[in-house]
Amino acid sequence: MNVSALDTRYNIAAVLRSWAEVVVEGLAVPAPDRSVTQLVSFLTRHLEWLTAQPPAGDFADEIDGLRLDLLRVIDPEHSRHRAFAAACVVDDCTGEITASPQSSRSTTKGSISCSFGHSWEMREWLTLRHLMNRQREAA
Repeated sequence: MNVSALDTRYNIAAVLRSWAEVVVEGLAVPAPDRSVTQLVSFLTRHLEWLTAQPPAGDFADEIDGLRLDLLRVIDPEHSRHRAFAAACVVDDCTGEITASPQSSRSTTKGSISCSFGHSWEMREWLTLRHLMNRQREAA
């Protein structure tokens, strides 16, 4: 399982949902479905309006950031790969979670671990990601 790909997929959907909400609030139009395809279609339809708004620069920067993240996942050999790191989700732990994807050149499985010794299997990534998001929202 490629943790970077999962993280990038999640970030793409989250950023697109966020900008779709800006359009929905600004134009008082119905929200699109939450699929990436529907979000992209919706934002494309309202692109002229969105780019005329004060946060247009932020929109462009975030979309470009998503593009770069996606390129890193698609072609990691030709770009600097950003390692995933986040605060540990275990109560009262101040450690940092890091994830190393499975290497395609070996049989070694990837790992997710905390600097203070907590560890998770790759199959637990989506659950762990959900806990990280709840922790971030609570802060």
